[in-house]
Amino acid sequence: MAMLGKRRPARAASNKSGLARKPAAKPAPVTESGDALVVERLAHDGRGVAHDAAGKTVFIDRALAGERVEAAVHVNRKRFDEAHVKALLSRSEQRVEPPCVYFGQCGGCQLQHLAIGAQRAHKQEVLRELFARQGIDLSDIGLLTGSSEHYRRRARLGVKVDGQGNVLLGFRAAHSHRLVDIAQCHVLVEPLQALMPPLRKLMASLEAPRLVGHIELLATDVERVVLVRQLKEHAGDAQRWQAFAEQHSVALGAWVGREAAEFGWQGTPPALEETLHIPGQTPLVLSFAPGDFLQVNAEVNQQMVARVVEWLAPKAGQRIMDLYAGMGNFSLPLAASGARVHAAEGSAAMVSRIADNAARNGVEVTAQQADLSAAETVKALLKAQAGLDALVLDPPRNGAEAVCQALGRHKVPRVAYVSCDPATLARDAAHLVHAGYRIKQVAVADMFLHTAHMETLMLFEYEG
Repeated sequence: MAMLGKRRPARAASNKSGLARKPAAKPAPVTESGDALVVERLAHDGRGVAHDAAGKTVFIDRALAGERVEAAVHVNRKRFDEAHVKALLSRSEQRVEPPCVYFGQCGGCQLQHLAIGAQRAHKQEVLRELFARQGIDLSDIGLLTGSSEHYRRRARLGVKVDGQGNVLLGFRAAHSHRLVDIAQCHVLVEPLQALMPPLRKLMASLEAPRLVGHIELLATDVERVVLVRQLKEHAGDAQRWQAFAEQHSVALGAWVGREAAEFGWQGTPPALEETLHIPGQTPLVLSFAPGDFLQVNAEVNQQMVARVVEWLAPKAGQRIMDLYAGMGNFSLPLAASGARVHAAEGSAAMVSRIADNAARNGVEVTAQQADLSAAETVKALLKAQAGLDALVLDPPRNGAEAVCQALGRHKVPRVAYVSCDPATLARDAAHLVHAGYRIKQVAVADMFLHTAHMETLMLFEYEG
């Protein structure tokens, strides 16, 4: 599973949707595009799409549909150019003032210049377009939303010492390894935002800041956690970190070593817990550890879990399998409704975590380790669990193609699919539709407000 603060693994390059991921072109000298360009629409990544006088496609950073701009090209490619706005000649009604002072520098939030309602409509349209490419019409797409600010409960901060010896702390610029030094972050939950000033002060006081690879921040309902990637031990700085943790009441942990880094807590290990409040259920407490995957937006995650439980409406004794089960985010609430749940995960550590969480909450979930990317393993698993009433899929970015292909033969009445990549979801949905499944429900979950990323929930039923 991904480290805390990391996104799920990136999918392989594909020409099926959006821009194909190609080797980076050499930056071109910045040149003006000449005539004003009219932005026709937004690309999937939120950039404006226009065509120059010769008909060549131009992707323009921070330009919105309907706007007229003078653009400066900063990357030339064979089939398209990449540019930024040199002058804004006409404004979209959907353009707003970005709430973060680092917008346009930090690569974390691409859409802060677009009104929130329009951001969400854009994500729905991206989903609709990707499915249309597979010959599937999505006419009715629901929406799950949360807070419009301070939603991110985990983040990874890069650390760098510049040529003048200044310690930089922040996030990477878009499409770059350059670190943008930040003093605040608009999307961090407030308990983590409050740590930014003292954390910057601490970094400036370290004797060997170059030994810090990165810093991960995590907030639970009761804990603030700071996790440090320390490339080599440094006794003096270790004492400074410990004093910081005590002064600001944070739990401190560190991975130490350049290669086989070992993790340890400095002081008493905290109780890392996620509490799920699902309507009609007693709250469920899920424990996790550094290195486990945890959704960044707790509020939207609660809504996603509740929606899947609502869609599947499990009854006592029904059999449900949860694939890519993580720490039991969906398994436990489904089991709490009375279903007999079997979970499968690629990580042995997470299989143990599911079992421990089930026992802690007094629900019955069986779990096993399985390579869900291997077609033969998936076929064997579905055969062994024949007679399922429902299946839950919550895969990483590369999707669940092996599972969806196998479902053409091993039919399951209902399939709830939770996706963090709409392109691989569209691909996998096409496999299911061609095998006789029908789409019954669709909802975009705005898990990552102000970015082009999203989660999507779908319910399929087999109709033959």
